[in-house]
Amino acid sequence: MNLRSKVDGQPAYVLHTYPFRETSLIVEVFSRDFGRMALLARGARRPRSAIRGLLMAFQPLEIGWAGKGEVLTLMKAEWQGGQPLLAGEALFCGYYLNELLMHLLPREDAHERLFERYTEMLARLAADPQGRVREADLRRFEKALLQELGYGLTLNHDSDGAPIVADAHYTYRMEQGPVRLEHDAGASQVVSGKTLLDLEAEDFSDQRSRQEAKALMRTLMAYYLAGKELETRKIFKELQEL
Repeated sequence: MNLRSKVDGQPAYVLHTYPFRETSLIVEVFSRDFGRMALLARGARRPRSAIRGLLMAFQPLEIGWAGKGEVLTLMKAEWQGGQPLLAGEALFCGYYLNELLMHLLPREDAHERLFERYTEMLARLAADPQGRVREADLRRFEKALLQELGYGLTLNHDSDGAPIVADAHYTYRMEQGPVRLEHDAGASQVVSGKTLLDLEAEDFSDQRSRQEAKALMRTLMAYYLAGKELETRKIFKELQEL
């Protein structure tokens, strides 16, 4: 992006906000054509601020900004409507998605297809009146995120180039892909060939495939997050302990 820029009419979602000085906010947004951006919302914390109630996560906005440098100035924000508020498990899941985008997306790197997937995912999360989440939707989004970042998974052949065998067992090695196991002893994580093929086809009808795909994606996300633990994961662990 140029040192000086002015953008208007940009579809975006708020990922995170935090206070800046006494009356302003720094707003991290995921925009369609510019990717993740950091914007200064001047006066947004004032009680009578016109945009104070608009800067909510998971709501479609049309925004404009101007300025120069790493943090630009938010000039306008207009709510586009059509997205019900998230509740229950769906709300928790939404924050998980936002954390992934905050930690994994570089700033000012456009990912239009991922923006569309994120929009679709929010619609799915809002579709269940009880706020329930389908794990299949999460796995599809995580897979799409890694693909967009250039970390696409190898799921139809192993590290030697041989086709994945459904009834064989594998371990997944970073930057290498599936490695076939002659026996399971000593492997930190074992996944069946069927799970790899089901993940490739995005078919999560089999319970074992769902469980193994969840464990595999958790390992992959932890690797690309460089060991950083997500706040949503911490909260989920605490809730499980309770």
